[in-house]
Amino acid sequence: MTTKRKPTWRRLLLTLFSAGLLWQSQGLAATEFNYQEATVDQLQAAMTSGELSAEAIVKHYYAEIVKHNERGADLRAVTQLLPLVDAVALARKLDRERAAGQSRGPLHGIPVLLKDNIDSADGLANTAGSLLLQDHYPAQDAFIVERLRAAGALIIGKANLSEWANFRSTGSSSGWSSYGGQTKNPFDTTRSTCGSSAGSAAAVSGNLIPLAVGTETDGSLVCPAAITGIVTIKPTLGLLSRSGIIPIAHSQDTAGPMARTVRDAVYMLDAMLGEDAADSASYTVSESFVSYLRSDGLQGKRIGVMRDLMGYHTGVDAVFEGQLQVLANAGAVLIDDLSFVNGRNWGEDEFTVLLHEFKFGLADYFAQHPQAPYQDLAGLRADNDRYADSLMPFFGQELFVMAEARTAEQQADYEAALARAKQAAGPDGIDATLAEYDLDLLVAPTTAPAWKIDLVNGDNYSGSASSPAAVAGYPHISVPMGFVEHLPVGMSFFASAGDEGVLIEAAFAYEQLTQARRAPSLMPRNH
Repeated sequence: MTTKRKPTWRRLLLTLFSAGLLWQSQGLAATEFNYQEATVDQLQAAMTSGELSAEAIVKHYYAEIVKHNERGADLRAVTQLLPLVDAVALARKLDRERAAGQSRGPLHGIPVLLKDNIDSADGLANTAGSLLLQDHYPAQDAFIVERLRAAGALIIGKANLSEWANFRSTGSSSGWSSYGGQTKNPFDTTRSTCGSSAGSAAAVSGNLIPLAVGTETDGSLVCPAAITGIVTIKPTLGLLSRSGIIPIAHSQDTAGPMARTVRDAVYMLDAMLGEDAADSASYTVSESFVSYLRSDGLQGKRIGVMRDLMGYHTGVDAVFEGQLQVLANAGAVLIDDLSFVNGRNWGEDEFTVLLHEFKFGLADYFAQHPQAPYQDLAGLRADNDRYADSLMPFFGQELFVMAEARTAEQQADYEAALARAKQAAGPDGIDATLAEYDLDLLVAPTTAPAWKIDLVNGDNYSGSASSPAAVAGYPHISVPMGFVEHLPVGMSFFASAGDEGVLIEAAFAYEQLTQARRAPSLMPRNH
């Protein structure tokens, strides 16, 4: 690596500028279609009727990115785009298929961004947000990327993230990476996006893209979704393949869809399904989750209200209290004032697991990418120090140092911590609480409203409902539930392993009743 950064943003601007030139040169008239908050179904209907084409849709979203990624709201949500000529060629191929009566499904011709820790073999680097990996070009798509392409999705670029999925420093600012800069919240660009799937969430929320893929180890899907006012589904561990994703910890890592509606998130989840022989945890399901999109999905559900995942923000608690009546009015039976029957005692063990698995999992990932510029954590840590002015201008690499200190001799200690954490969060945590009160699912506020971005002190993080499902490897859905002042907040729905259908029914029904999502104004705030 050199200390001089490649002109990523210049390349991005040139690509977008060429989009405008190509649009003009082809004489495309401006469409009357209203893209603001456009759903997958609306885009599909417009393509079916001939009002839009996949090519026109791609060009629209390229134009939106140039308006608000570095200029306008300056979201810094997108780090890389395919050259326009390549994106247009892909779109035209899909348009020809549609014209021939061949549709691949709901995602046919729909643009998608990938979080920049997911492999794609299309000339886009997989950087994990670090300048150290700016020349890491995978030779093969991640399994979920193969599935998205097969479903007709148009993967056009990469989304910014918290560098190394927020596992480099104890004092990090969520959404900042040395490769992409600081991602900003579209509802207030002085405030954080939370989590590591920052760019994916901000791009979807800001209407720069219809859909994006994020990843989570603990909170990196649900926290950004809640704080930017969108929907995400963190699936059961193994439902989506982990192959081709730069890891933190294989026992908790998963990809997940990020969208503005539950339906669109389900479409995307369905598209990524499939058993991957290269992933030992991977499994398949025999049905489409679309069948669970039921407007009466709350009727008869026994729902536990998790009070021990509240109390960190009075404004969020007040919004949540008001939404409990919505659940009850829709026919749900609420069992209130609950805590985990065996407490929450997995935190220390979870941290041990993350440190240990990060070191050895990263080496495993690089072993599958022999042309990558690094092969282990030790090399990355050394060059972070060597190029600290570029790579660590605001905070350090304390987590890298702690993870690098893990040794093979600590394998037994790690395995014991993993077993304890899984047991505490899963069978003794979520499962025991569901069983004790004969519940279908649990609900809680997802997290606090967005805090001010602070590159000196790091994140002002007060609490979240993410950890139980994350540590257990169980499914978790976050849906917008309202606002605290001008900032969106979310409601979390989580349950036992494989209960995606139950959660989708409840989350979709709740969303249909509340319609709490609204588009951000994309105007920076100065207070």
